[in-house]
Amino acid sequence: MLIFLILTTIYVIITLDFIKKERGNKMYDLTVLDRGCAELGIQLEQRQRDQFVQYYELLIEWNKVMNLTGITEFEEVLQKHFVDSLSVKKVVDLTKISRVIDVGTGAGFPGIPLKIVFPELKITLLDSLQKRIKFLNEVIGRLCLKDIEAIHGRAEEYARRKEYREQYDLCVSRAVANLASLSEYCLPYVKVGGWFVPYKSGKIQEELENSKKAMELLGGRKKEVVFFQLPDSDIDRSLVIVEKAKNTLKRYPRKAGMPTKEPLI
Repeated sequence: MLIFLILTTIYVIITLDFIKKERGNKMYDLTVLDRGCAELGIQLEQRQRDQFVQYYELLIEWNKVMNLTGITEFEEVLQKHFVDSLSVKKVVDLTKISRVIDVGTGAGFPGIPLKIVFPELKITLLDSLQKRIKFLNEVIGRLCLKDIEAIHGRAEEYARRKEYREQYDLCVSRAVANLASLSEYCLPYVKVGGWFVPYKSGKIQEELENSKKAMELLGGRKKEVVFFQLPDSDIDRSLVIVEKAKNTLKRYPRKAGMPTKEPLI
């Protein structure tokens, strides 16, 4: 009789917990995410949809005590962070990519959404703030993501380490920096034949012109720029596709802070 009562109690606790989780998930309308992914030719599995919800919940929870994002409304996060992060699929065949580095990842964009949707990718998340790395490691653990690391440090310093320098098929960045500076931070990580794709917004023609010298010095070659709007919005975005044509000279990147203070213009 005692064993029966114990088993019944355990069953009730597990059932209530399951119902609670189900109710919690039903509070979220993932239409924006599903529609945005469909436009990119992506069909999410239920586990991936659950991971995005869990990622959102962690983002909001941690954002209360540290500055991770100014965008907190659920549908806005789906559109402006998650779908936007996945938009690189417009210009890169990710099935042919193995190693990816996300420079200046912040709250994990675009690296973590890419890892959720393309779990076979081996991803490095790089950020200069230790507290963000703590958040990213929490997300990685809670979402049970494999073959992904979050490292703390400056882009200029890690790019000089042989285990990172010119080891990646793709470097992505949504960091707020001019394209000349961003090229010096990012191109040293890309192997010859690989790609550097920065995410940009607004008018970038002048920025493109001013980055030509930097790209050439760093071994890059601009292939094209793809302009588009985020699904269900009038938000203009662009992806700059830069091919790594030759090895980056050893003197680049310059010492910490120089790419921003004195861009290669």
